Amino acid sequence: MKWEGWMPVAVSIAVIILVAVVQRYSRTLAAITATMPLNIPLSLWIVSQASGDDRAAVVSFMDGMLWGILPTVVFVVAAWLAVRAGWKLAPTIVVGYAAWAAAVAVFFGVRRWMGAG
Repeated sequence: MKWEGWMPVAVSIAVIILVAVVQRYSRTLAAITATMPLNIPLSLWIVSQASGDDRAAVVSFMDGMLWGILPTVVFVVAAWLAVRAGWKLAPTIVVGYAAWAAAVAVFFGVRRWMGAG
């Protein structure tokens, strides 16, 4: 794997460490750090490089990211509701992923229905 492939991994590990440190001082700042769009530009860079800066490939990738962010929001809302209801960590994560998977299925169905692939 080229070093471009390792960059998102290294940045992700750095963010996890940063969140672990920052959360001791500010939960809000830790939450903002955890949701920073770090992997998006790194992924965009990798796709751009791999496609030889093919605009159509990058546009297609970004279209997928726009659709993909919606199920992630559903995950956050479901997990937030579970935490507010007093659920433990494991069930919260399970319900978050279940909601995410359901949203992915719905969004793929909507995309097919709209003819977007």
